[in-house]
Amino acid sequence: MDNNTYNFHLTAFAKTKENHLILFFLFILLYLTGILGNTIIVTSVIIDARLHTPMYIFLCNLSTVDMIFNSSTLPKLMDILLFGNDSISFAQCFTQLYFYLLAASTEDILLSLMAYDRYVAVCKPLHYQLIMNKAKIVLLLLGTWAVGCLNSLFLTLSMHQLDLCPVKTIQHFFCDIKALAKITCSHTQFYILLYIESVVLGLFPFLLSLASYIKIIVIILGIRSTSSRKKAFSTCTSHLAVLFVFYGVALCMYVKPPSVDFEKQDLVFSIMYTAVTPMLNPLIYSLRNKEVKSALMRIFRVKKNIT
Repeated sequence: MDNNTYNFHLTAFAKTKENHLILFFLFILLYLTGILGNTIIVTSVIIDARLHTPMYIFLCNLSTVDMIFNSSTLPKLMDILLFGNDSISFAQCFTQLYFYLLAASTEDILLSLMAYDRYVAVCKPLHYQLIMNKAKIVLLLLGTWAVGCLNSLFLTLSMHQLDLCPVKTIQHFFCDIKALAKITCSHTQFYILLYIESVVLGLFPFLLSLASYIKIIVIILGIRSTSSRKKAFSTCTSHLAVLFVFYGVALCMYVKPPSVDFEKQDLVFSIMYTAVTPMLNPLIYSLRNKEVKSALMRIFRVKKNIT
């Protein structure tokens, strides 16, 4: 059977049809909050010249990735919940898979770069401008997006080459790679590839980030001044919170072995991964960051004066 003739059916919320309207309003709230929050951060960084520093440039890219995350998955979920249209074509499914994997791969690397940036800022402040110069930032970001695109393309094409079993139902609310692997006839070998991917682009970046923060904490604890110690911690706590939420959910989703018993857990973790985390990121960074709040106040003040 030609794979391209397939129309899949997403069945994650099939048993809760009576709650679909409530779920629709919940997810549209999560989606709009995430899009609005991340758009505000991207706009603030672009407009305000005071935020043209490595930390905020990385944050701007993180917000862009988060918008790809929820825009690649949640609109189709809301279509299912509001109109009951659980059908998705083969081309739409693999397009959704590509952009989801692009966001996941890029954010994995981006979070480790943000941890390294904080490490240099706290542990090597006198050399910060030299190490994190503009040319290096541009190369790091171009490399990050290139790796994300190529890795996503590789995994999507690898999945495309697998033979699908005569099953058209995907036990998920979007075309997740793990859910698609379950309906292939040769999924065992693909799971090995998926675990390798989880280690290379999941566990390794997390360990690099963790190593950076261990060194940061050791340096901060050695600072005698309480106010200086608090200031140093304040620049890292937001990113550290995002780091643990993102990697914690990702590892729970993709490292544990596949099992029917874990389908409900996968659904919960996926909602956290694709909807809740992209919404929380801008809230965590903007509410705990004085510079972002100051930039927003300056932007709104300028607009008010113009009007």
